[in-house]
Amino acid sequence: MTTSLSLSVFFSPALAPAQNALPFAPQDPDRFVPSADQPLLTPTLPGLSDFKKSLLDHGVDLQLDYIADAFGNPTGGVKQGANFASVLYMALEANLAKVGLDGASFYVNGYEINGRDITTNNIYNLASISSIFARPTARLYELWFEQIFSDWGSIRIGQLLADNEFFVSAFDDLFINGSFGWPVITAADLPSGGPGYPLTTPGIRLKLKPNEHLAFLAAIYNGDPSGAGFTGLQEYENPSGLNFRVQDPPLVMSEIQFQYNQEKSSKGLAGTAKFGVWAHFGNFADYHYDAFGLSLANPESSGSPLFQHGDSGVYGVFEQMLWRLPGDDPLKGVGAFGRVSFSPSDRNLVDFYADGGFIFTGVLPARRSDSFGVAAIFSRLSPAVGQLDRDQAFFDGVALPVRDYELVAELSYQAQIIPGWTVQPDFQYIVHPGGGMVNPIDPLAGRIPNAAVFGVRTMMRF
Repeated sequence: MTTSLSLSVFFSPALAPAQNALPFAPQDPDRFVPSADQPLLTPTLPGLSDFKKSLLDHGVDLQLDYIADAFGNPTGGVKQGANFASVLYMALEANLAKVGLDGASFYVNGYEINGRDITTNNIYNLASISSIFARPTARLYELWFEQIFSDWGSIRIGQLLADNEFFVSAFDDLFINGSFGWPVITAADLPSGGPGYPLTTPGIRLKLKPNEHLAFLAAIYNGDPSGAGFTGLQEYENPSGLNFRVQDPPLVMSEIQFQYNQEKSSKGLAGTAKFGVWAHFGNFADYHYDAFGLSLANPESSGSPLFQHGDSGVYGVFEQMLWRLPGDDPLKGVGAFGRVSFSPSDRNLVDFYADGGFIFTGVLPARRSDSFGVAAIFSRLSPAVGQLDRDQAFFDGVALPVRDYELVAELSYQAQIIPGWTVQPDFQYIVHPGGGMVNPIDPLAGRIPNAAVFGVRTMMRF
């Protein structure tokens, strides 16, 4: 997750019980990491191709990707303009069977991040427009060891990421908005945004696969990747990904997954259903009441929020192909996806979240490698947040908008120029940026205006 320094006061009711603060910008996981079936530019570069082949002969796989986004908002937000951001992604995976450790592997990756983000500079919305943006820096990301036990499971230990295994839909990879990766509800409700891009944290993950259709995942992570809590300073407290914190209250996640009709020979339509829960064992500030039961907006309040012990959430994910290209990949055609999640309303900024959409992959006869889709994100701010706004308006004697929800719609088309290089025009429309918060530049104008955002992403995979 990423925030600018100016956004820090929005997350803790102890720091900012009123509306005069800005929202955060939750971000995306490494969704753009190439999978085995995605084309690469490497074959067109003989020198790099030979180098990668020599590494593979020694059990080492090297990945290199470049992603750049340019977005502008001609209308809405707190101001209008355009921003550019880019990231160079590098990863190395070593198959340790080459040194006698069957089923074992080592993985490390990192980023070189540059540019400015339209969310934190122009719009101030919750669901980040660009999934790749973070504080410009060179950053270590994942660093782990994994042991696979035949066909029935594996264990992974090291500097881990949650948002590439938990609460994930592969169907939403097409979309650029960051919340289609690590969603707003976990990024907002967990200290430092939780183990999601661009922050990872020490942890252990266990995966069990009783059969080819069923999988169980469980993991324990250090509960605060940076130690910054809800101050919004996580990327300043952990600027290069080298904190390796283990002293914070833990975050535990578990998920059950069921897949069906995934084989090419299957006659039915492919689908996936997932159900997960998470629990954090730290203390969380109430968004409405202080330690003595007064509203935090009350002038007689101590300003110190009531602290609740522990936090939790439940979620579900579904993916379903609606039509499949005859005789092709079971995931090519027309598909639908959705995710939904709930968390307690007293100690969380967002208590309900849902996203979903439709994707069309390989359906154009002349453009079988292209994809396009439409999707939406709904984030409901907790009733405690809205009540705090009402209290603030009452005690100040000023009629202020009450924060309630944010809605984002996205339309995107990904075109393959040549294998390994895609260009992706994208449109997003944001209703109630920041959950309907007051415009911090011009409070008398009311809410931040709805924003229309146009952009393009280019991606090269080597």
